[in-house]
Order: sequence, then structure tokens, then C-alpha cells
Amino acid sequence: MEIVKNARIYVAGHRGLAGSAIWRELERQGFNNLIGRTRSELNLLDSVAVQKFFTAEKPEYVFIAAAKVGGILANATQPASFLFENLQIQNNLIHNSHISAVKKLLFLGSSCIFPKLAPQPLKEEYLLTGPLEPTNECYAVAKIAGIKLCQAYRQQYGSDFISAMPTNLYGANDNYNLETSHVLPGLIRKFHEAKLSGAAAVTCWGTGKPLREFLHADDLARACVFLMKNYSQSDFINVGSGQEVTIRQLAELVQATIGFPGEIVWDTTKPDGTPRKLLDTSRLFALGWKPEISLENGIRLAYEDFLKTPAK
Repeated sequence: MEIVKNARIYVAGHRGLAGSAIWRELERQGFNNLIGRTRSELNLLDSVAVQKFFTAEKPEYVFIAAAKVGGILANATQPASFLFENLQIQNNLIHNSHISAVKKLLFLGSSCIFPKLAPQPLKEEYLLTGPLEPTNECYAVAKIAGIKLCQAYRQQYGSDFISAMPTNLYGANDNYNLETSHVLPGLIRKFHEAKLSGAAAVTCWGTGKPLREFLHADDLARACVFLMKNYSQSDFINVGSGQEVTIRQLAELVQATIGFPGEIVWDTTKPDGTPRKLLDTSRLFALGWKPEISLENGIRLAYEDFLKTPAK
């Protein structure tokens, strides 16, 4: 699909980790009619406000990167908020995209939609084949509902709505709050603060044994724009790096990047989460897309972003 450079493109969540990267990538490719609203300008939980926005702005293309997100602690302590708010946001955006005859929509989900003990690497067809990881079940259920809603609008109305499932993301505009962040930005802040304070050690949750895959947000953005131009199927598609590391290896990479001289202590009384999570990205790679940013270089870029980010 050719998208003209002055097409009206709405990026929902354009200030967040994924959304801001998509915005930057669209600008880099010369798209000059981008639409974004901050949370104070448009409450995506308000169905009437969202309907008025679509009526007024008439976007032709929509990227849904808006969501309530957080790590293990946030998901465990706010399950109702994660389920209700994400359902409300995506329902409002997907339904109004249909009502407004949006030409194409891309919905961003999350790799946590897969069963906890599904075979690895995770193929798209493993969805709904087993129980979810309990620590983020409500968030996962909401994202699964978003996939199914896009598929339902495509089936019932012929809407060109697609879904992409990214692996663990990191990069510019990440959340470094230790109570709500994901593992990589949380480690960056922990090691940075330990270095500044002269601490002897940094304590990390769990055993360090779980395997995780990470993708820089700029690579995700390239994939999203690529898919908007080149993919139009009901089935969602995985977006990942194809590489995995243990949490212990990740912590050591962050430690080396920041230059923390102390030791790492593992608190095994804390949960590990899913033992392994690697996406099968063979379908996306077969279309001709590949990531460009290595984990080592990506962590360096993320740390540079953290140093420019006000502490919260």
C-alpha cells in the first residue's frame, strides 16, 4: 500500500515509548501531516471525546500505541485498572476508526498474550492454547481482546485493521520509575543510582535465569511503518529481534554500560515471571524486515536517554 506523504496519520500514544518512536520514524520517512494528542488534550477512556476527535480530525491511518503499561509489580497490584483501561482505550479507538472509515489501522499488542508454558519460540498460532502468566493476565486478556476486535471488524465490515505483537521494548521515552517500569529501564535506573551513591551491590529480583528477548523501540517503529505499507491479513504478526538473553546477562550488560563496579545480588524470594519468552519472527523476517540495533548498542542509547530524563 502506498501512503502519500501528506496523509492524515494519527499516532495514539505518541508521547510513549512505542508511539514516540513511530512518530519519529514517520517524520524520518517524510510524512508531514501527523496527528497526536496528549492525555490532557484527549482522554482515550472517554468514548464521547474520542468520537468527537475522529469526527473533527478525520485521520486516514491510525497507529494504536496507547495503553496502560507496567512491569510485574504494577500488573500484580492494579489488575482491574490494567484490564478496564486497556479495553476502554482500544475499544474507543478501533470502533471510531471503523465509524470514521479509516483506511488502515495497526493495533500494537504485547508478547504477554501467549500462554505461560507455550513452546518456544512463540509462533502466532499458539495464541489461546493454554493458561496465561498470572502476573500479567489482565493486561494480556485486554490485548487479546484488541486482536480479536480488529479481526472481527475485518471479518464483518472488511476493515483493513491489522495487529502486531512486539517483544519486550526499550529505548527513548521509556518509563524509569522503579515501581512501574519494565525490567530493562528498571535495571538502568538501579545501576545508575547505585553508581552515584557508591553502593557496594545492586539487588535484582528473582534468580536471573529467565530468558528474554528485547527490541529497541526504533526498530519496532520501522517494523510498524513497514507493516502498514506491506501487510494486510487478519492474523496478527510477531515483531521481535530473534535474539534472547538471560536476565542475569542483561543485568551484567547494563552494569558494564553504566560502569557500576559493585556486585549483583539476586533476591530469589521475588518472582521470576515467565521462564522464557522468545517470539518466532519468521513471518515478519520473510517479508523482508530485520532489526538494525544490537542489544549492546541499544542499552547504550537507552542510558543516554535516561540521563536526559527527569527523575520520577
